Amino acid sequence: MAGSLLIGIDIGTTSVKGTLIDTLGHILAESSRPHDLLSPQNGWAEERTEIWWQSTLEILKELADRQLEFGGRVKAISTSGMVPALVILDEAGKPLRNSIQQNDARTFSEIAYLKEKFDEAKFFEATGGSINQQNISPRLLWLRKHEPEVMQRAKIFMGSYDYITYKLTGKLSLERNWALESGMYDAHREVWLPWVLKETGITETMLPPVMAPGAPLGKLLPELAAELGFDSELLVAVGSGDHVASAFSAGVKEDGDVLLKFGGAGDILIGSKQLVTDPRIFLDYHLIPGQFLLNGCMASSGSLVKWFARTFFAEQIDAYEKAGKNYYAYLDQLAEPIAPGSEGVITLPYFIGEKTPIMDAKARGVFFGLSLHHKAEHLYRSVLEAVGYGFYHHITVFREMGLNPGRYYMCNGGSKSKLWRQVVTDVIGSPVEYITKHPGSSLGAAFIAGMAIGVFSEWSEVEQYITEREIIQPDLKKHALYQKYFRIYCKLYLDLKADFYDLNEINTCP
Repeated sequence: MAGSLLIGIDIGTTSVKGTLIDTLGHILAESSRPHDLLSPQNGWAEERTEIWWQSTLEILKELADRQLEFGGRVKAISTSGMVPALVILDEAGKPLRNSIQQNDARTFSEIAYLKEKFDEAKFFEATGGSINQQNISPRLLWLRKHEPEVMQRAKIFMGSYDYITYKLTGKLSLERNWALESGMYDAHREVWLPWVLKETGITETMLPPVMAPGAPLGKLLPELAAELGFDSELLVAVGSGDHVASAFSAGVKEDGDVLLKFGGAGDILIGSKQLVTDPRIFLDYHLIPGQFLLNGCMASSGSLVKWFARTFFAEQIDAYEKAGKNYYAYLDQLAEPIAPGSEGVITLPYFIGEKTPIMDAKARGVFFGLSLHHKAEHLYRSVLEAVGYGFYHHITVFREMGLNPGRYYMCNGGSKSKLWRQVVTDVIGSPVEYITKHPGSSLGAAFIAGMAIGVFSEWSEVEQYITEREIIQPDLKKHALYQKYFRIYCKLYLDLKADFYDLNEINTCP
């Protein structure tokens, strides 16, 4: 089976992406379809599941048409995606509404309610995490209050990539990291917590079987195999959370290995061979059995940069995109001459609230320190720096947890910005390995598919696919300056926290 082909599909915040690989270390083809994050109200983050599915079909058809070009046939498919996004199905298996994304921040009232109902120490001990906006249970309580008609018809709750594997096979499943990050699952015994489910108002029968990445789920539906041009025996395997798949395929495998992931949300993950927990950080299972990933996730990173670019440079961005060019190059050219610290502008990047490490759905975005001489490019640079401060904030938390961040990797779409790469490296103050050609989570998903059918025997074999890396060295003088700005960045949130809460109270008054 050495010449077997494999496909990974990633359901991302801003696009669906597919990657076709062989078993010999070659990334053969890639395809993607963009989509938008929907935020119709303050703090909301939703997406249209039908767009995910249509994009998946288009990508699979495109990659299927290229099978013979590479002298083989696709033998297995797996998926990755945002976790824990919430997809709700009715009795017929159709979504009842848009997904509610993992970075949604509408549930602060429900979070407060659950903190009153539960013993937070008991909750943390059981789940390995805090009661926060990423949990599924606050979202279900919000839906029960605001959209009772949806909850009355709801039969199945699942994640983004689990939904796609269901559409491909007709079989229901939940990948175990969705369960773990749901806040309804016992991290130690790996079972649902009945006292959480009861308070949420759902039953275990509404949750599909929890399965590990790479578990064979079933064959591709015959009608889809015929329509897309795949063999009838093609296997679909249980996939993985996108950040987990990305960290794994980037090389995070030892204690202290760190991945900086520049996606729509900003992820920072550190490998650990021990189960270590902290209420400020999310806990994930590693793809490598018996290992863990401590996961920090900033609600808006690449999505914030995209919003800024489209808001302040819409005409220029449209021209670049129509020409098939990367608009980061244009913005970087404007902002690169500006000194570190953006001449006194500091951004708090909490534009849809914030997850780790502050866990505050009421936090909001701030541009601080503006003067009349500042231009849009100062703000752009300050946004890039804000994500760097956010990454560094997590690194300080990891150290407080007794972890020892050592080797740093960098990947995903936003890292295509040369300026952003250097800014983050300077903020961190350590060398970073930039993976210049990393398909991201979809590569990890494709490798999972290969493990499912036995064409790989060791998880370490993924390393053969990542051969191009660039070492970025920090400017330690700039790092020292950024340390001063970072202290203000942290203090700004603490100083404004009460104001964020008052502002939210005013905005939510009838």
